[in-house]
Amino acid sequence: MLTSLSFIFLAGLAMAAICARMKLPRIIGMLLTGIVLGPYVLDLLDPSILSISSELRQMALIIILVKAGLSLNLADLKKVGRPAVMMACVPASFELLGYVLFAPVILGVNRIEAAVMGAVLAAVSPAVVVPRMVKLIENGYGTKKSIPQMILAGASCDDIFVIVLFSTFSGMAQGGSARLMDFVNIPVSIISGVIVGEVAGWLLSLFFETAYAKEHYVRNSMKVIIVLGVSFLLMSVETWLKPFISVSGFLAVVSMACVLKLRSIKEVSARLSEKFGKLWLAAEVLLFVMVGAAVDIRYTVGAGLAAVVMITVALFFRTVGVLLCLVKTALNWKERLFCVIAYLPKATVQAAIGSVPMAMGLPCGQIVLSVAVMAILITAPLGAFGMDSSFEQLLGNNTLIKIDKKR
Repeated sequence: MLTSLSFIFLAGLAMAAICARMKLPRIIGMLLTGIVLGPYVLDLLDPSILSISSELRQMALIIILVKAGLSLNLADLKKVGRPAVMMACVPASFELLGYVLFAPVILGVNRIEAAVMGAVLAAVSPAVVVPRMVKLIENGYGTKKSIPQMILAGASCDDIFVIVLFSTFSGMAQGGSARLMDFVNIPVSIISGVIVGEVAGWLLSLFFETAYAKEHYVRNSMKVIIVLGVSFLLMSVETWLKPFISVSGFLAVVSMACVLKLRSIKEVSARLSEKFGKLWLAAEVLLFVMVGAAVDIRYTVGAGLAAVVMITVALFFRTVGVLLCLVKTALNWKERLFCVIAYLPKATVQAAIGSVPMAMGLPCGQIVLSVAVMAILITAPLGAFGMDSSFEQLLGNNTLIKIDKKR
């Protein structure tokens, strides 16, 4: 296993660096590393690490969810208002609808399996979007109309929304049919997840405050371990309470992190976010390489043309959803076009949950994973290149406007 881990980290980071030099998202290199090292190409990974890959991927997903919760600025959501709230769910819902309507025809899956596929594919990638929006905010592009803040806040919530839907639809697929209670459980799962997470976050912040007041200082590294332990426990709570009430463990984790951010001293929450960002550097490599290793490249190539057509159709639905969110806003057509481009890339969530249907034994598991990987390979570079090459032309620079006025 140690040899496999060395291959994963060293080769994964090397390929990520090569892709970065080529102005491609680093995750592309990690995915390709996993495909090459995996059992369907060179077969260099130990079976023992492949057997626990689903658990490793879930741990990586929990880390990025905590990071998202600690980074999410609720004030930005309030400042932007309706468009940010709509961007958190409408584009994903439209894309999911595209899969439900057209995947049975194009890919030969049933409606519930199409919904599972749509839930996997509908999320935008924070790994591609978030760093670019932060850079735009720092350089003053689009900040006059809070465009990067809107995209940043909407994309963070978009992932959470999609993961909740995925939990619901994958449960339906395991049951073999859709029941009314499955849909009733969606809002129940969201509300209960938020409540459980808020309680956990409040108790954690109270513990940290009490320890600080009594001069029993808890180091930030220790806080990270405690927060991780509670996050894993929240995921278990979802399983424990399943016979009685539907609870979203993923949403509980994010809610806990948001409460910690609100109740903690600003410097403490910033340091925690930084620590989880560093932890994500290792988790990211493990996540994307392991996802690549799970891909049967022969099956992916076989599904190639149909998968590309389905992804294109779904992106059209997503574009309609984004434009609908921006109706009656002050954004001009260039700024709206940038929002459409920024909502194209997929990577993080698709890598985290793309192989879950296959691990659950669902008949659609292989095709879902293949389409997810193909969507990453197509949309991550497309969105990254699109944002990097168009922001100067499509967004106004508020900093430059202020300098010109002073002159």
